[in-house]
Amino acid sequence: MPNSVPSDLQIAQAAQLKPIQQIAADFGLADDEIDPYGRYVGKISLGVLERLQDRPNGKYIDVTAITPTPLGEGKTLTTVGLGQALGYIGKRGCIALRQPSMGPVFGIKGGAAGGGYSQVVPMEQFNLHGAGDFHAVTAAHNLLAAAIDASRFHGNPLNIELADVTWPRVLDVNDRALRDIIVGIGGKQNGIPRETRFDITSASEVMAILALSDGLMDMRRKLGDIVIGLNRSGKAVTARELQVHGAMTVILKDALRPNLYQTLEGTPAIVHAGPFGNIAHGNNSILADKIALKLADYVVTESGFAADLGMEKFMNIKCRYSGLTPDTVVLVATVRALKMHGGAGRVVAGKPLPKELVEENIPALKAGSVNLLKHIENARRYGVPVVVAVNRFTQDTDKEIDFLRGLAQDAGAEGAFVSDVWARGGAGGAELAEAIVAACEKPKNFQFLYPLDIPIKDKIAAIATQMYGAANVSYEPDAERAIKRYTELGFDKLPICMAKSHLSISHEPTWKGAPSGYTLPVREVRASVGAGFLVPLCGEMMTMPGLGSKPAYMNIDIDEQGNTVGLF
Repeated sequence: MPNSVPSDLQIAQAAQLKPIQQIAADFGLADDEIDPYGRYVGKISLGVLERLQDRPNGKYIDVTAITPTPLGEGKTLTTVGLGQALGYIGKRGCIALRQPSMGPVFGIKGGAAGGGYSQVVPMEQFNLHGAGDFHAVTAAHNLLAAAIDASRFHGNPLNIELADVTWPRVLDVNDRALRDIIVGIGGKQNGIPRETRFDITSASEVMAILALSDGLMDMRRKLGDIVIGLNRSGKAVTARELQVHGAMTVILKDALRPNLYQTLEGTPAIVHAGPFGNIAHGNNSILADKIALKLADYVVTESGFAADLGMEKFMNIKCRYSGLTPDTVVLVATVRALKMHGGAGRVVAGKPLPKELVEENIPALKAGSVNLLKHIENARRYGVPVVVAVNRFTQDTDKEIDFLRGLAQDAGAEGAFVSDVWARGGAGGAELAEAIVAACEKPKNFQFLYPLDIPIKDKIAAIATQMYGAANVSYEPDAERAIKRYTELGFDKLPICMAKSHLSISHEPTWKGAPSGYTLPVREVRASVGAGFLVPLCGEMMTMPGLGSKPAYMNIDIDEQGNTVGLF
């Protein structure tokens, strides 16, 4: 980045923000429907849904992407910029995003507030603690973990089989040392020793429940349905039987209310929940989207990672439980990522891009475009229009952009449109916004990828073969046993939430382009019964990330005036 261009943090800190009450009033919220959390963030009352229940919904737009490089391709940037661009062309728009985990913020990926002149602000609060929702999820999750060990310690009235306890603990920090641990050591008064693990908070089933709940009592029911393991008779043991789901609901009561932010151009941004896109279902909350759709004419939301991950889960999990279906899918692509998929160079975070990726390279772009074509195919499979957004970098040439325009249209997309929202804000996305408004008026024929009443393996196979290009699926013994057990317990009618690498359409992160004809390995299957899905883990998938040799926290500090520095 040239020295003359301010950093994202500098741009955000220089912005003149409106008081959140003004954003709320302009958005159509009544005074008693917003509770300020400081000057620039507010909690939205769920009562707004009852007040506006007869108002028609706005248009629903899901932003997804091609398979990214480790740097990300600007999906959140495009979402934020598109929200601003809709306002620029005179439309009443809103964006709905996930709350970012502090794992990536302090790790490698960076923040999730967008970038340049298309950001959610206040950026520091957005990327760090927000309104405390992540902490509430962590506390509620770990209260259940403590309740399990307490019940076992005090006579084990539920006959919980320790070897079959599947409920871990969570922490919103990347910490590989906690992936596999032993608790209860140090003597009898410290509990009963057993093996367990930590996941990152974004992978918590409680986080998924927060995102998929339709109200306070619905969340309480879902929390009660959490299966923590089995008893000695092989029956499922739930949080309800431990009598802890009520207290968990109390912890999460305020966290269930979506958070209102703003963009640099004053577009309302509803931020709520933060499940990861590769090891969880990767979408913001149903409640946030429902509120936004009643208040705005166009709602732009975002699915985690690429179309094979977050968008697939948006369609097959979130849309099933919300009853909502998208009017348009926006597929974000970059020239550099497609060149990488064509074998032109390796992208390593923290190192300059190789010259093959920054110089015009049409042969590599053509070779790597199979990845874009596969994701267009994946998105069109759901029966909704697809618009390709090319997040343009300064080194991209007109010849490369023109190639992608023709490719996208030939593949059945509505076209490919340049997004320059990083440098120009909403004005840089005007062409894209106009294309999306037009696409939203086109007919759609939404359909799920699979029905729920088929066997677990058939649902996994549908995703593996149709979304990932696999020829078949293999199952390790642990996965076979879990599928048999969950079928016997009646969990086989749940949708599937695949956990796999985000760096490839396949399970193997080094396989670029559009791999096909391979065998997808499923090593383990977990049940998130409260959230309402089963989680097959494919390949070497970690639910607790680790820190790299030069994590982002090394650059983050505070100056003598109390201002944050080094946060992107």
